[in-house]
Amino acid sequence: MNFTKTTEQSSHYDSLETMSVIDLLRNINNEDKTVPLAVEKALPQIENLVGRVVEKLKLGGRLFYIGAGTSGRLGIVDASECPPTFGVPFNLVNGIIAGGDKAIRRAVENAEDNREQAWIDLENENISENDVVIGIAASGTTPYVIGGLEKCNEQNITTGCITCNDGSPLALTAQFPVVVVVGPEFVTGSSRMKAGTAQKLVLNMISTATMIQLGKVKGNKMVDMQLSNDKLVDRGVKMIMSEIPVDYEKAAELLKEFRSVRKAVENYNK
Repeated sequence: MNFTKTTEQSSHYDSLETMSVIDLLRNINNEDKTVPLAVEKALPQIENLVGRVVEKLKLGGRLFYIGAGTSGRLGIVDASECPPTFGVPFNLVNGIIAGGDKAIRRAVENAEDNREQAWIDLENENISENDVVIGIAASGTTPYVIGGLEKCNEQNITTGCITCNDGSPLALTAQFPVVVVVGPEFVTGSSRMKAGTAQKLVLNMISTATMIQLGKVKGNKMVDMQLSNDKLVDRGVKMIMSEIPVDYEKAAELLKEFRSVRKAVENYNK
């Protein structure tokens, strides 16, 4: 397939090894500034994907991210943050990486080249038509991800993607593609940089907008967050104080009793 991998084109900068540290930092920062503008152009695509994810999750489905390398790790990061932030079950949003969990820390040789493995990994999670699978690949050519989405399409499972190359095989495979064209990287081909940042921004949007649509935020607060450490307990107490007329001590008592900001406020108002 003929398409231009803009993420692989030569950097706008050269002779990087001759630059001072401050020049390196300024130039990287200048490149990074372009990423949110590239994401902005993809907002209609992101909206379409989020709408479908919300629809499926309201019907009892789950969200899966699949990817290799940096892309896979970013999906795992986003998925792992949903339970503590929004109080949802650990199996509602899931991250799967080529090569398995050991690939989170260390690269697994040739894992991304296995076109059949993603579907095997998804089957191990009892994937069904109720679920949504989003493939993440900056290049848009990763066999692991494309193969997984192709099989999902055959099984009538909703597919989306996040990629940084327009017209890529992945973008053409996904039913709900999100394409964020960030252009050449500061270090040629190092897609963990601008492309990785773009993917992270889009993942933030997908999970956060979805959870808000599912009622997991009240006002602007994470009322269903897990109270897993002292910092979050203190935050929860202050959330309660902002919602009902009680002092810190009373709010702490309510939170300890009901173990949820939402439940504490609702029971007090009753």
